[in-house]
Amino acid sequence: MITVEEARRICAENTPQMPAEFLRLEQAVGAFLAEDAFALDDYPRMDVSAVDGYALGDLHGPWRVVGSIAAGSVLEGSIKAGECARIFTGAGIPDGTISVAMQEHASVEEERIVLDREADPGANIRRKGEAHRKGELLLPKGARVNPAAVGLLASGGIDEVMVTLEPHVCLVRTGDEFIGPERDGPGLIHSSNERMLVAALREAWISVEEPPFTVGDDLAGIRAALQQALRAGDAVITTGGVSVGEHDRVRQALESMHAMIHFHGVAQKPGKPMLFATVGGKPVFGLPGNPRAVFVCWHAYVRPFLRAMQGDDHAWSRMVRFPLAQAVSLKSERAGFRAARLIDGQLRLLPDDGSHMMGTLVSADALAYFPQGRDAFGQGELTQAILLRHG
Repeated sequence: MITVEEARRICAENTPQMPAEFLRLEQAVGAFLAEDAFALDDYPRMDVSAVDGYALGDLHGPWRVVGSIAAGSVLEGSIKAGECARIFTGAGIPDGTISVAMQEHASVEEERIVLDREADPGANIRRKGEAHRKGELLLPKGARVNPAAVGLLASGGIDEVMVTLEPHVCLVRTGDEFIGPERDGPGLIHSSNERMLVAALREAWISVEEPPFTVGDDLAGIRAALQQALRAGDAVITTGGVSVGEHDRVRQALESMHAMIHFHGVAQKPGKPMLFATVGGKPVFGLPGNPRAVFVCWHAYVRPFLRAMQGDDHAWSRMVRFPLAQAVSLKSERAGFRAARLIDGQLRLLPDDGSHMMGTLVSADALAYFPQGRDAFGQGELTQAILLRHG
């Protein structure tokens, strides 16, 4: 068996890149930039008013109103000392403006505008290019396009961006033990892994083939399902059939297809039997059959791998450190992933359910990671964790 760190390194070194194409900003949400994005225009494009009020030609007043400027319009000519113009938020500042007074501080006396306080030079004026200038880098290659990014890029005059396409993922659930249509009886159980993975892929905004491929434990059936999945998808995730029992035939099926088995077995709990292979350059993750192990392997390996395929330059570096809320003793010689809650900036571990149980993961917002080689960690000790964030 290899270590968690070795497994993550091997995955990172064997990540294929998806192709890229131009998409309109609104269609690119969730994707990652395939190239740097530079502003095509200044923002703001001109000096504009930050408030509704009056553009003043000097600081002392009173001022005679010589015009009105709405957003999207301009005042012909300039304003002079003793003059002002009614102006609204976002409207261009006319030449000669010294300051913009807020309307709530202004009143009319003898057909002149007066203020209840002194005007400050340059007040309430957003200067041309103060957010960014034409040609300035707005977002680097590998940045994710979220709604805020759309707003930023659009303000720089960008209408479409080059993004890396998302992979299309196919799921293969193996096993003869599952209840199905017109199939129930002693010894059968409800299937959950493929449904959980469909939900995880959707949450991550990654395309998934539906319905998943389902197959029993026979070698020919597993091989046929894998072949179908590899034809249909850019990446394949299997569940079950990767341990060492007589009915665990996923590795055998992959080897019969001339797969490159990069590793099979990781010194971790849960998720020890995990397998990673490539077939014709396409990645295959063989996850265990226990649901908790599937959940952990998804977050520790598969999700960052798929993100890296999309061009996320930081996909493998998103473990963060938090102090432990309590001392921890581990019984296993393997590395451990434990469900945890972040409370007041500390990791508080939840009960250590078995690898077939999901209960505590429902309320977890982090997976605490404990490397192998140590069996005790002190209260307050900084500990790595994977945050279970959406998207």
